[in-house]
Amino acid sequence: MTGVLHVVRPGALTTVQDLGRAGYAHLGVPRSGALDGPALRLANRMVGNAPGAAGLETTVDGCAVRPSQPVVVAVTGAACPVRVDGRPAAWGAPLLVPAGALLEVGAATEGLRSYAAFAGGVDVPRVLGSRSADLLSGLGPAPSAAGDELPLGSGPRGPAASADAVPYAGLGAPLVLPFTPGPRDDWFTPQALRTLATGRYTVSPDSNRIGLRTLGPVLERARSGELPSEGMVLGAVQVPPDGRPVVFLADHPTTGGYPVIGVVAEAALPAAAQSPPGTPVRFVPLRPVPLPR
Repeated sequence: MTGVLHVVRPGALTTVQDLGRAGYAHLGVPRSGALDGPALRLANRMVGNAPGAAGLETTVDGCAVRPSQPVVVAVTGAACPVRVDGRPAAWGAPLLVPAGALLEVGAATEGLRSYAAFAGGVDVPRVLGSRSADLLSGLGPAPSAAGDELPLGSGPRGPAASADAVPYAGLGAPLVLPFTPGPRDDWFTPQALRTLATGRYTVSPDSNRIGLRTLGPVLERARSGELPSEGMVLGAVQVPPDGRPVVFLADHPTTGGYPVIGVVAEAALPAAAQSPPGTPVRFVPLRPVPLPR
């Protein structure tokens, strides 16, 4: 018999996420999935799940759930207090939550998004092969609300023997985003590329699962007019009319008409997803940019 998670406090934004639904961009469906994939994989490893099992992604102020049966849980990602029935519990290690006990994932103290994995996974229905909530297209389960019941899978019921506790790299500032210039860097002046590589940017409060928005110097175009819509990839650095770069994250649109000045390496995106507003950002080109004349 499988159990359920009763959502007591959903927090600012708590969604079900796995590793996403790759391969549907031609249908206009983004990959979605956990913004900090390594954190979700680590939590799943701790509870004995497959790496891509679905868990909960919380944003800023955590969540609280009550399982209907005993379940092994691990919380990773953004550092936060963890409590079971009001008593402090381990972050970054597997713990047993008794049936009916209240598991509280507290407010992030470092980073933005915490991940809670449950032995057996969160067993909501798959849509196009994934259980992830996609906030752009609306596919998958809606963001959690108080009173929701999320089914638990019938997989393993204990931690993996090789994962008693696993270290997780901390976050640092500034956020360093290595990027490859192109494919539309020719739509910008040489000075704009230099500005991107040397300018002082910070993470904007308007950032979300779709993209990390920045505040800082404006990037000057060399061309006027607009592009026809073209394909967009994860990590694309799109420049809207206000001239400030936006880095596309997991729920990004699959097409767009604003020029892309570069593409950030995917390995840097988990840190981007964990960077709160005000974090300094450095864009580092992976090949030399031309000096302005």
